[in-house]
Amino acid sequence: MQPIQVIRNIKLPDLLRIGRYQKAPELGPSILFFSGGSALRQVSRVLKSYTHNSIHLVTPFDSGGSSAKLRKAFDMPAIGDLRSRLMTLADETVTGNPEVYRLFTYRFPKDSSDSVLINRLNQLVAGRDPMIKDVPNPMRRLIRTQLGYFQEAMPQNFELQGASIGNLILTGGYLNNHKHLDPIIFLFSKLVGVLGTVRAVVNDNLHLGAELRDGTQIIGQHLLTGKEVAPLTSPIERLYLVDKAKTTSPVYSELRKKNRKLIEHAELICYPPGSFYSSLIANFLPKGVGSAVAANTSPKIYIPNLGRDPEQIGMTMDQSILCLLTHLRLDAGSKCPEEKLLNFVMLDSKRGGYNSLPNPALMNELKVRIIDTELITNSSAPYYDPNLLAAALLSLC
Repeated sequence: MQPIQVIRNIKLPDLLRIGRYQKAPELGPSILFFSGGSALRQVSRVLKSYTHNSIHLVTPFDSGGSSAKLRKAFDMPAIGDLRSRLMTLADETVTGNPEVYRLFTYRFPKDSSDSVLINRLNQLVAGRDPMIKDVPNPMRRLIRTQLGYFQEAMPQNFELQGASIGNLILTGGYLNNHKHLDPIIFLFSKLVGVLGTVRAVVNDNLHLGAELRDGTQIIGQHLLTGKEVAPLTSPIERLYLVDKAKTTSPVYSELRKKNRKLIEHAELICYPPGSFYSSLIANFLPKGVGSAVAANTSPKIYIPNLGRDPEQIGMTMDQSILCLLTHLRLDAGSKCPEEKLLNFVMLDSKRGGYNSLPNPALMNELKVRIIDTELITNSSAPYYDPNLLAAALLSLC
């Protein structure tokens, strides 16, 4: 039986549709985002008032900041972006678990001594610290168990200064569950009442590798973003995954069936703003992602970055769109039609500080439609307004 294609006119914002979602967010649309970066944080916080069914596939390849400490100490995937997105989607109303939320978002002081912080960790594991005393059982017992596994495995020279309690709990749960992320992410989600679905795109303990146009090879996500080290001076030509402990050559990673189903059945697929290669394109590297996107007949939309992304040296918006399609086709197949991978580019040409705008002739050739609408306000500039962006996305569902 041939699938039936339904076409409707879109009104932005569609206040009737948005109002319906707000009245029953538990029945809201399943918008899938390929991103774990901070650029989507405020939009995610807004979205949970309209849908409890948003899906966030996050890359576990971060190699900077506090994630680097944990990865080095425990030989594990990065969990910082996962924890951040889980907390952004947590239920912060009176029906949630505010005591658990406070604990999971707490960071140890950066200026405390090792002995003070080790004693504080001991008190948390023992259930005597005031922050954990506020958490009712059985949640308190579950949290103490995960922290206990972290405590037992913690190297003697591990620095707790600035450590997120949420990250330590996730690490303990990862170790407790035979180095699998899914069980502890599920438990974490239940403890804080996450209003959506957050998953690592793969569970593999891998790193990003990049080959630059000048021939330089770079291993490590934090070396690409321009946040912890000097920005790149040569464009990225190729992105791939490596097992840093074994080789610097590209390695194989495959999308899990449960994540494939999430992609195939989402009502809208969004390629959001954020670090172009390390946050967005990195999601497409595991085998199966591109073909899962192509198998979904729902709309796919790209929201380009505002301003300058250090990872997009010299790239026009046209080149960014073509790069996105190229990486999806590495899995979906070189002959996969563009309309199966991308349908819309949404931007605000009047207020946005883009380095360029799409070429209408190219967009027509690719069968990609431009949605040019208000997404930036005086108070949000130079960034997207999270309320306007969320309203625009909800209007498409």
